[in-house]
Amino acid sequence: MISGELLSINPQELQFPFELNKQISCNMQLTNNTDSYVAFKVKTTNPKKYSVRPNTGIVMPHSTHDLLVTMQTQKEAPADMQCKDKFLLQGVITTPETTVKDITSEMFNKESGNVVEEWKLKVSYVSPPQPLPATQEGSDEGSVSDNGHIDNFSAMDAIISKLMEEKNSAIQQSNKLHQEMDHLRQEISKKRASIPFMYVFIVGLIGVLVGYLVKTL
Repeated sequence: MISGELLSINPQELQFPFELNKQISCNMQLTNNTDSYVAFKVKTTNPKKYSVRPNTGIVMPHSTHDLLVTMQTQKEAPADMQCKDKFLLQGVITTPETTVKDITSEMFNKESGNVVEEWKLKVSYVSPPQPLPATQEGSDEGSVSDNGHIDNFSAMDAIISKLMEEKNSAIQQSNKLHQEMDHLRQEISKKRASIPFMYVFIVGLIGVLVGYLVKTL
């Protein structure tokens, strides 16, 4: 981190994990620890190679402002992976009424008597992170590292999808089981209700037969 009277800049060196034929970005954060509004402007020695979003802006008092620095696609690797590119960040106190549209190059002109604070940042290339060794190469479910973490987001999605399918299947089976149990209870209730009716019917039938026999005799 680089600290000045107006702003603190993190990181103090822009590091890009260099890869051919690939656009690479890194973040820069500006922190205003003062009670003033600070306007900033970012310049580079190689403007065709880099872009900064936003390259101008205002950092409010006791707040932070994030920048995204992007290196355009490179077709050739530099010798010994050394980079001579640099960035210059300028800061100047402004008024609360100032907007981003009001920021001009004249505000950062020291010859006009403006008090401008400047920070120089170097650029370096670092090796891109190497993929973790996989226990199974070419597996459709992705590779798993030694610590058990899945390195392939698509594999994670597949596992989550599979778990969701198993969960839905279990819910469907549970609902079906409840329906069958309810149906069985209803059948049992019907059979229990029909027993007294049959008993009364049989007793009544016997009574009728006995009465008929008594009369005939």
